[in-house]
Amino acid sequence: MKKVRVRFSKKGKIRFISHRDIARIWERSLRKAQIQLAYSEGFSPRPKISFGLALPTGNESEAEYLDLELVNDIQENSDALADLKEKINKALPKGIEVQNVAEKELGADSLQQVVIQCTWQFDLSDYTINQAKKWAEEILGSLEIIVERERKGKVVVEDLRKQVISIEVIGETDAGVRIQADLGTQPRTLRPSELLAASNPPIKARNVCRMNQWMLQGEERIEPLTITDTPAPSAHMAEVIRRELNHVRPNGQASESGLNQQRIIRSTTKT
Repeated sequence: MKKVRVRFSKKGKIRFISHRDIARIWERSLRKAQIQLAYSEGFSPRPKISFGLALPTGNESEAEYLDLELVNDIQENSDALADLKEKINKALPKGIEVQNVAEKELGADSLQQVVIQCTWQFDLSDYTINQAKKWAEEILGSLEIIVERERKGKVVVEDLRKQVISIEVIGETDAGVRIQADLGTQPRTLRPSELLAASNPPIKARNVCRMNQWMLQGEERIEPLTITDTPAPSAHMAEVIRRELNHVRPNGQASESGLNQQRIIRSTTKT
């Protein structure tokens, strides 16, 4: 048996399909493509498909992942991988497209375990460049971003700041000012909507798209699978990321006065 990793995009109207329904679409499409998947044992066997981090309903993505365990062996970089990609794409509905397929080792850590950051892009409507930069500076200058959530009748307090790796204003679009943010996924994935809802006042974004997912390999931040066989350049050294995962503020360039101020932003939501 062999395991392959699939990278795919989710764009257009299909972004309104939930993660659970996307999983069902994948199962039907793989059957339609006649891909020979391995199945679990037991009373109710299931195809061995492992999905990565769930994409929020309504968001688009350029970098979604899943792992498939196949019955038959397949050679890496062979024509078989290209054929597999073509077969799956022909069976998938409009809006989902396989970008790359590569062989993975059996027993390797799951996608949900290895992904430590995601890069997101979204538009802030009714914002100017200067207003967006001020918002980003306030978030990055905060020592804490405290939110209170109600879960199973209990109030849970969380600090979102430790999961905000970077925020960058990258330009204007027809829908507003385009923001790019690196947000952490451990111990829980931080979504752009949650960060914006915790702002004061709360903000709503348009055209939210997950651009990359990142894991660590030695001293580099890499993607679980790139679109091509050429590795993507790492944007941060591993030590910077590890500092973030240890809850240390990454922006040492903040002013001394900013470090002496504690900014607490509170939001109450139900999950």
